[in-house]
Parts: sequence; structure tokens; C-alpha cells
Amino acid sequence: MDAALAQISERVRDAAARHAPLRIAGAGTKAFHPDSRADRDAPALDMRALAGVVSYEPSELVITARAGTPLAEVEELLAAHGQCLAFEPPRFAAGGTVGGMVAAGLSGPARASAGAVRDFVLGVQVINGRGELLRFGGQVMKNVAGYDVSRLMAGSWGRLAAITEVSLKVLPFAPAEATLRFDCSQADALARLNAWGGQPLPLNASCWVEDGGTGQLYVRLRGARAAVEAACRSMGGELQSDPGVPQDWQDCRDQRLPWFARRAPQRALWRLSLPQTAPVLALPQGVAAPLVEWHGALRWVQAAPGHGPALAALAREAGGSASLFIAAGAGGVGAAGLFDLEDPALAAIHRRLAQAFDPAGVFGAGGGG
Repeated sequence: MDAALAQISERVRDAAARHAPLRIAGAGTKAFHPDSRADRDAPALDMRALAGVVSYEPSELVITARAGTPLAEVEELLAAHGQCLAFEPPRFAAGGTVGGMVAAGLSGPARASAGAVRDFVLGVQVINGRGELLRFGGQVMKNVAGYDVSRLMAGSWGRLAAITEVSLKVLPFAPAEATLRFDCSQADALARLNAWGGQPLPLNASCWVEDGGTGQLYVRLRGARAAVEAACRSMGGELQSDPGVPQDWQDCRDQRLPWFARRAPQRALWRLSLPQTAPVLALPQGVAAPLVEWHGALRWVQAAPGHGPALAALAREAGGSASLFIAAGAGGVGAAGLFDLEDPALAAIHRRLAQAFDPAGVFGAGGGG
């Protein structure tokens, strides 16, 4: 164990002995999110000293990096070898780290087609709430017998353990890419996406947004050149040839599109995760049309906090869930956690996991109860 790891481990052991909380910290690029940290007044456990790419084998499609490694550094290295993180991790601000990326478990526009963060996590090294250094998984894809503990860290927001190192599967850039635009209503967009989903088309990402009362559906195709060209011919729509299109998709990924910028301070940003086949939702009066991603499975809604119960009920009726992504005003600092109540059985599993990883509650989720 090197000096940086030893120092972090010792701090965790000391906190556990005193039953004192620690706040896992990286670059702070997701501090706006309600789940980023429940106890913001706790002393910071800064992970940025654990930086650097440990190993990268382009031919094996695997990269291993320490938690504090800047995400931009990893993606630059991958791009130099014609490879990428296919789940398109968002960059809400400069300086985001690999550990924060996995802990947040957030994916970009390609998630519905390429998979989520957890689908690309091959292995992790963590320090648990006892200060013990543990390793799960490895650096190869394999069938997993029993619990795939490494994937538990994706989306855990640091409540189980402090991630110190991650091994990720990477993929080559697609040989060809094209974006099509369709002027259509939300209902028509969902119908089109559902129909296309049943066909052998190289769908990669989609975004429907209403601008000035007019709905526009953007569909990104990626794959073999022949497949992309054939899809463009069969699907119709207007081929987007503007050189700024790739940047538009990055702005969608990073929530910099005008739709996000128009959010009024008194409105929260809600994240509705639904089945792709879910119909248009009857949103509360006064709530504008959502921005729809992931072929209908992700719907962003701008609504006052008071609309939370109605949004949660609508999502549950459609077979999904609603959560608070950014609270109204002040960037969401001090907001409560996920809005939706957990299923009791799922909550019990979470408590048992927290008890196993962090019995003293150092990371804010231990102690069961």
C-alpha cells in the first residue's frame, strides 16, 4: 500500500473508531446533486492524490485508473488510440474524476444503446468503512458467480466505500456516425422510436425537445458505414450536416442545451426513469413538456418542488421512478436525497450492504437501522 492509500486508510480507521462521518471528495463537479453528499459539513476525504493511469491495454480494450485521475485525461488517452468510454459520462464542469464518474453512475445520451456505467466496470479497489483495502472483479469480462460487487459501486455516491481504483471496458470509436432530425410531437417521437427499436438499425442516441412550440426529434446513428447509410435512407428525416452537431450532443450530455439553460431558479430539475414504451405523461398544469432521451426511457422535467408527489405518482404508474436531480435555486445545495421512496425490500438490501461495508457509518450510509 503506497503512502496516499495508507493515509486515506488511516483516516477512515480513525473516523470509524470515533463513529465520525467523512465526506468523500473529488473535484466537486456533481456537488449540485442531492445524492452527492448528505452530510456536507463532515470533514473531506480528498481522493485527488490517488491519480494516474495504472495500465492501459488498447488491444484488450481495458483501462485501469486511480480514482482521482481526471476524466478528461482518460478520454484524451483513449481517443489517441481510437477508443472511448461508450456510455458517454457527463462532464458538468471541468476536473471531473474517474472515481466520481463511477460513484455517480451517470451516463450520457448513448446509455440506452451502449449501456450504463456499471456495464463497463470490470473491477474496483476500494477502502471500506473499516479502513480496509479491498479489491473486487478484475480486468477481463467474465461470467460472474454470486454478487458482482464491483458494479455495486456504480451509482453508490460513495455511501458504501471510497473508490481508489477502477478497471473499465472501453470500445473503439464507431466507423461512421450520422444525425437525423424529425419535426414531430412527443407522441409521434415516442412512436417512431419504439418502431425503430424493433428493427436492425444502428440507433445510438436520441433527444426530443420542444423549442418555441415545435417538437424536434434528433436521432444519432453509429456503426458500420453501410449500416448507417442504409438507415439514413430508410428512416427519412433531415440529415444534419452542420459541423457543430457533435458539440450539440456533448451539450445534451452535459446539460448545456438551451432547454436546460432556461430553467427558472424556482424550478427543480426532475429525472424520470421510465420504460421506453411509456406514453406521453400528463404532467401537472403549468409544467412544460419534458426533454426526452434514451429512446423514451429518460425524461427531464422542470417543475417546482411542490409538483414532486405528482411526478413520482406519474412515474410509478408508468412503471418507473422519479428523482430530484437539481433542487430549486442555489445549485441544489442542501437538498434532500432521492425523492421517490424506496421499495421496502430494496431498502432492506441497501441497509444490509451498508452494514457490511460501513458499519460505523463513516460514509453516511452505515449502521443499518
